[in-house]
Amino acid sequence: MGWITEDLIRRNAEHNDCVIFSLEELSLHQQEIERLEHIDKWCRDLKILYLQNNLIGKIENVSKLKKLEYLNLALNNIEKIENLEGCEELAKLDLTVNFIGELSSIKTLKHNIHLKELFLMGNPCASFDHYREFVVATLPQLKWLDGKEIEPSERIKALQDYSVIEPQIREQEKDHCLKRAKLKEEAQRKHQEENKNEDKRSNPGSDGCWYTDINATLSSLESKDHLQAPDIQEHGTKKLDESEDDLEFWNKPCLFTPESRLETLRHMEKQRKNQEKLSEKKKKVKPPRTLITENGKALNVNEPKIDFSLNDNEKQIILDLAVYRYMDTSLIDVDVQPTYVRVMIKGKPFQLVLPAEVKPDSSSAKRSQTTGHLVICMPKVGEVITGGQQAFKSVKTTSDRSREQTNARSKHMEKLEVDPSKHSFPDVTNIVQEKKRTPRRRSEPKIIPSEEDPTFEDNPDVPPLI
Repeated sequence: MGWITEDLIRRNAEHNDCVIFSLEELSLHQQEIERLEHIDKWCRDLKILYLQNNLIGKIENVSKLKKLEYLNLALNNIEKIENLEGCEELAKLDLTVNFIGELSSIKTLKHNIHLKELFLMGNPCASFDHYREFVVATLPQLKWLDGKEIEPSERIKALQDYSVIEPQIREQEKDHCLKRAKLKEEAQRKHQEENKNEDKRSNPGSDGCWYTDINATLSSLESKDHLQAPDIQEHGTKKLDESEDDLEFWNKPCLFTPESRLETLRHMEKQRKNQEKLSEKKKKVKPPRTLITENGKALNVNEPKIDFSLNDNEKQIILDLAVYRYMDTSLIDVDVQPTYVRVMIKGKPFQLVLPAEVKPDSSSAKRSQTTGHLVICMPKVGEVITGGQQAFKSVKTTSDRSREQTNARSKHMEKLEVDPSKHSFPDVTNIVQEKKRTPRRRSEPKIIPSEEDPTFEDNPDVPPLI
């Protein structure tokens, strides 16, 4: 059974960005809905509503849809037209292939003054004598009936014959109601019998009596080794019985009634459940994949089946995983250990044993913005733990090696010797002398006139000599 839920409406409102309150068009066809509800509270602005090919048995909870212009309820279980007075803007109503037998119920549509099109073909009332004349005379606002335009002359004639046609329609309605009552009683009785048979099959001791065969029990106790074959036979017989019941159900003739439609739905639901049970039984639960053995040894595992590359440098180990480009990063979990690295991709493990010991705390994991690959950088440690007598074995890092190389170069330093007799190059060693100073030219002593000189004249415009 299908229910009208908020989630269902939102899934069918993608054209409106999944917004419900401002929705103007909604399609809920082929959802096995049996009852109309919640739409008048959640979608007040609806103008078009599609509900065809469901199992709705009554028109209800749509009177608050004041803006509704088109309502499609074809291929349902509706037996009476009602509760549409509040749909003030209703212009088109489709009730094709329902079970409407009370033709006089169309009088409730007189309040829908904007109603122009009405479809009632495929209903029991459409086979009544003078059906079209009665509808045309009852609803003067109609322009089209069952896809055929109503002519003015046809309306005038229907109004003239209305007093004669109405009693005939009433008699045909009564006959239809009596037939429907009998069909309902038969359907209820049949449904009760089927429920009793199902209870007996499910509970073999439901009648209060249990029957046991002593010889059968003794023989079963004596022969325990032959228990599997009868079980297989019983399972096969059950399958045969179910297939026979299914063929019998579909080949059995029945009337087209709301009860038969519901019965078909129940049978299909039962088949679906049985198939789901069988599929669940067939599904074998896979044992969890062993990532670390009992001895504590890590294994190489690539369950996601993705490409990868491992770059082992002197300083660090770089693992490049070709993760799916558009996969969300929240679905990836990275765990770096000293001797191995584990990456969970959508619940599937990828584990790789590392060639050297690394530092988990200093490791980093990043995703490429162009390719989406996951790059894990794991720096190496300076010491490797081994299981022999020698507890630690030092490993020379690149910094230690560079220091040794500089020391060796300083020890074997060679000086250049320059012989001026062989070459015409200047003497480089004597270009700069630290202690010796080059002699300066002797400058003549400057004669500074003293103030005692009688020829000295102090001119204030002349700057002093320094």
